[in-house]
Amino acid sequence: MDVERVVREALREDLPWGDITTDSLFPGPLRAHGEVVAKRAGVVAGLPLLEEVFRQLDPGVRVHPEVTDGTEVERGHVVARLEGDGRSLLAGERVALNFLCRLSGIATLTRRYVQAVSGLPCRIVDTRKTTPGLRALEKYAVRVGGGANHRFGLSDGVLVKDNHLALLRREGVSLREAVARIRARVPHGVRIQVEVTDPEQVEEVVEAGADALLMDNMDLPSLREAVARCRGRVLTEASGGITLESVRAVAETGVDVISVGALTHSAPALDLSLEIR
Repeated sequence: MDVERVVREALREDLPWGDITTDSLFPGPLRAHGEVVAKRAGVVAGLPLLEEVFRQLDPGVRVHPEVTDGTEVERGHVVARLEGDGRSLLAGERVALNFLCRLSGIATLTRRYVQAVSGLPCRIVDTRKTTPGLRALEKYAVRVGGGANHRFGLSDGVLVKDNHLALLRREGVSLREAVARIRARVPHGVRIQVEVTDPEQVEEVVEAGADALLMDNMDLPSLREAVARCRGRVLTEASGGITLESVRAVAETGVDVISVGALTHSAPALDLSLEIR
């Protein structure tokens, strides 16, 4: 992702004509120090963006990270120290924290999901339910938290979902024919995944030649039955409303992958602040 461009646009959004409060109060440079402090425990992600914000605003500001992305910190932990013109610290504070808090929140929630399935052969992955324009950053934060990325966009992999299936049925196209149509049009290394909502659909999808199943909103008995019907012939993925409280039970059904949209669409920001002195 073009981090420089994203940061530049964020600064333009927040400082279209400068910081009139700071510019009015402090007409000349003043030396200052700042500390980015964790107000809650969590996993840090986004430090390169913190550095990029101040690099663009004022190359004279020095950013000294005290941890690396992926580090778990406790409340009160100093994440980074800054020194330079206090006016620049004030001007860049909100943009820098917006990036850092958002990405750290995603990494923190992801780490909790990963820890919840610890010891089981199941991978936690994200979805495309991301903030428009920030997908690469949010998926980076998922990786920092210990999760993995699903397809980045619609161009990266085949996933035949319920609405595709509805249109196929309307056109009288069988699933076997649909999979054959896809095979003829995509590169040989592309995996074909098909969504199912009932264990009875598993055999049809496998026999049609799919490589993976997306089992959406199935209850636990149905998931166990669907996994058993696959007998290791295809990759299995569970999705749909999976929470921290339910994720381990889902993993124990034997699925290979659990996709969680909440990692990016519902992760609470990690509370971090910039304290200037």
